[in-house]
Amino acid sequence: MSEDFLLLLDEFEKEKGISRDVLIEALEVALVSAYKRNYGTNQNVKVKIDKNTGNMGIFIQKTVVEEVVDSAMQISLEDAKKINPIYKEGDAVEIQTAPQTFGRIAAQTARQVVTQRIREAERNMIYNEYVNKANDIITGVVQRVERRNVLINIGRTEALLLPQEQVPMEKYYSGQRLKVFVVEVQNSSKGAIISISRTHPGLVRRLFELEVPEIQNGTVEIKSISREAGSRTKIAVWSNDPNVDPIGACVGPKGMRVQKIVDELGGEKIDIIKYSDNIVEYVSAALAPAKVISATANEEEKICTVFVAGHQLSLAIGKEGQNARLAARLTGWKIDIIKNEGDEPESHET
Repeated sequence: MSEDFLLLLDEFEKEKGISRDVLIEALEVALVSAYKRNYGTNQNVKVKIDKNTGNMGIFIQKTVVEEVVDSAMQISLEDAKKINPIYKEGDAVEIQTAPQTFGRIAAQTARQVVTQRIREAERNMIYNEYVNKANDIITGVVQRVERRNVLINIGRTEALLLPQEQVPMEKYYSGQRLKVFVVEVQNSSKGAIISISRTHPGLVRRLFELEVPEIQNGTVEIKSISREAGSRTKIAVWSNDPNVDPIGACVGPKGMRVQKIVDELGGEKIDIIKYSDNIVEYVSAALAPAKVISATANEEEKICTVFVAGHQLSLAIGKEGQNARLAARLTGWKIDIIKNEGDEPESHET
C-alpha cells in the first residue's frame, strides 16, 4: 500500500461515487481472509491500513494469560509485559507481523476488492437511475434480435423485450429507435433487471400524458384503459373543467395529438370515450362506434344489458368479440348485448 494507492482511491471516489473509507474497510476485511487462507492460521488476525499514508499493518491478537495453553491464541503475562508493562491478565495484545510474501498477495487482493466494489457501485448507480423510470416511457435503440427476443440499448444499460411484451406483427430491426414502457426495475447480484413492454396499457397512458397538455396539468384525467396491443385500445377520459372537452383535448387540433400516438403504436386504433359515473352512460359510450338504443344495469351482479338495432349488433360486438370485450374491461362490468325488439332476437354476453 502507498500514498499513490490512496490517490487512486480518491479518483474512484470522485468518478464512481465510492467512499475511500468504504474501500479501505472492505480491503481490511478481504486482507484478513487472504492472510488466513494463505498462511493456514486460526489466529485472530487484524489488518489496519493508515488512511493518511496507506501503510498496512498485520496484527495477531492474543489474550494475556498466566499460563499459555494455546500459543496461537494466547500470550504469557511475562511476554506481554516485555511488549508493554501495562498489560495484565485478560488483556488483548496486538502483535505486529509482516510475512515477506504477503505483499504480492495484498496487492492482488486489493485489485480484486476495488474491482468488485466498482462493479457493485456501477450496478447500484444504474439501478438508482432506472428505478425512477418505472411506469414511464424510455426510448432505446434495437441492438439485435435473437430468435424472438429483442435486445434494446436504453442508455447506460440494455433491456430485453421478451416475446410476450412485443406487439403482434410489429417488426424489429437493428438500429431501430423504439419507445418502450418500463414495467418494473429490480436490483440483483448481476445488476439492474429492467422489464420493458410494448404491449402494456401504461405505454398508451404515458403517450397521452406526454402529448396532451390538459392531462399534464390535471384538467383532463385518464380514468381507464383497455388494450389489445397492435389492434385496438379504448381509453376513458374525464374533464375537471366543464369548459374543456376531454375527448377534444385528447384528439387535438385536426386530430394531430391522437394521430401522433397512433403512429407511434404502428396504426393501432384508439377509441376515446367520455367517462361517466352513470354506468349506463359509461357502458353505452364504451361500445362506440356502435350506437346504443337503451341499457339497464344490475348493480348487484355488475351486469349491464344493452339494446342495439339489428344492423348495429355486429358493430357493438366487434370482430371476434373485440369491441365488446374491450368495453367490458374498460368499465369493469359484464355486458350483455341484445338486438332491439322488432328485430330478430339475438344476444351476446361479454
